[in-house]
Amino acid sequence: MKPVGAQMPIPAQPVDVAVRMDTATYCGTGCQPAFGTCSSDPPKTSTGTSSAPSPTSATLQDCLGSKDVPVFFASSTEFSQLAQPYNLRLPYTPAVIVLPTTTQHVIDAVLCAGANNIKVQAKSGGHSYASYSSGGQDGSMVIDLQEFQNVTVDATGIAQVGGGVRLGDMASELYNQAQRALPHGTCPGVGIGGHASHGGFGYSARMWGLTLDTIIGLDVVLANGSLVHATTTAYPDIYYAMRGAADSFGITTSFYLQTQPVPASVVNWEYSFPNMFTSAATTTAVFTSVQAFALNASIVDRKLGFGIYLDGTNFHIDGTYLGDLTTFNSAIAPALLTGLPTPFSSTVQSVDWIESLTLLASPQPLQQPKEGYNLHDDFFAKSVVTPSSSPLTTDALNSYFSYIIENGVDAPSPWFSIINLYGGADSQINVPSPSSSAYSDRSALWVLQHYGYTGNTGSPYPPASITFVDGLNTALTSAMPDTTFGAYLNYVDPSLTAAQAHSLYFDAATYTRLVSIKKVADPDQVFWNPQSIGN
Repeated sequence: MKPVGAQMPIPAQPVDVAVRMDTATYCGTGCQPAFGTCSSDPPKTSTGTSSAPSPTSATLQDCLGSKDVPVFFASSTEFSQLAQPYNLRLPYTPAVIVLPTTTQHVIDAVLCAGANNIKVQAKSGGHSYASYSSGGQDGSMVIDLQEFQNVTVDATGIAQVGGGVRLGDMASELYNQAQRALPHGTCPGVGIGGHASHGGFGYSARMWGLTLDTIIGLDVVLANGSLVHATTTAYPDIYYAMRGAADSFGITTSFYLQTQPVPASVVNWEYSFPNMFTSAATTTAVFTSVQAFALNASIVDRKLGFGIYLDGTNFHIDGTYLGDLTTFNSAIAPALLTGLPTPFSSTVQSVDWIESLTLLASPQPLQQPKEGYNLHDDFFAKSVVTPSSSPLTTDALNSYFSYIIENGVDAPSPWFSIINLYGGADSQINVPSPSSSAYSDRSALWVLQHYGYTGNTGSPYPPASITFVDGLNTALTSAMPDTTFGAYLNYVDPSLTAAQAHSLYFDAATYTRLVSIKKVADPDQVFWNPQSIGN
């Protein structure tokens, strides 16, 4: 096998776990009340290995059994609960679910999958919008990392975080152990694996960059069963690919993340506005004013993060300010609110870091169950990434809000849009070079998430809701035909073809490099989903 990265080739044979290198050492509907209704049945504990498989899986079972890998086949009593996806609209039946307790189990499972021509996907928190953490098809191997729960912080502030840790648990451990923090999303049940590997936005990201930007190293199991510690200097191509396209290249058993000291205080704030869905011109004027504010470097700096939430009834702007309350009240808030309607409600409070995260996570607790996580939704979502070089125009906003007024006030199913500020004045998200990782949205101004849902109702998802959500994207982008828009991979859209996905999620240079790495690191496409690299 040819080397991936000039400085260190991929090992031709699996590496003994004991000698691995070490460093110096939207979650969706369960997250916020406006996000809808979720199931939260009592968690079930998964124990045991497996019941006897069907005859078609006998060879795979023999391989896994010979290595004592903890597995569950469809005949196992725990299988259906373990296989249930976050997005109930897209259920898949894996060939086998692996619940490793050691890195060696992960290595052995990947080798058995490859030997039996079974595709593999990892499951960290399991929140893939397209159910790719369930394989994205029937018959894949799912490697569930729920036992990889370690979180430790060394004297230099580098955190080692297991591949199955959920964001709320990670944040709590970092705070309790060392008064340290990371930028990450607000939904506590989301797993670190997909979140960090595909971006990882939270309100503090404009201050510290995305979660992905804090990765200084990863312990990765590759398709040939080798375990590598990837950094800027060791396996640099793997380090590059795993930060932006990890699901196509390997399984991260541990992340090494550069943390920050927790801020002295955080201002959590929210303003809600009335009557925003009667006149497109009025709502367009409000958004235009907010956009001008976000670009005003004389007022806005990296300490401010915010987003806009709307659902055809509610319209509010909320965020955090990693500074003092006096500055927010005297400078930030007045500049934001100038020219806007009078809010009908507002909340502004100065809290400590962990209370800020707890408030953002509500009504879910910050600390999540280690096993038996059981929040679900039934939904379809799309995203739009708008470039900083082309702020949203009056025509585009008027088209967007006109569509919402005409179609979204009485939509086929509940829905919401969240419009998060990624760029704007002093944003640290856009500082890294586009060539520094496989994450391509380094020129983003806004990232819009369009989300239609039914909740965990058991009723079929209405096709008209998919049409409506598609229309939200089209209403905005069609009015700016000369602008190149992208999409955000953590809001993965299963309705896209592989070619469409690659074009929207990656720039051409990034995708070309990823294909080249894939041919060397995983020539047999062991790590696969319908939109994986090389499809």
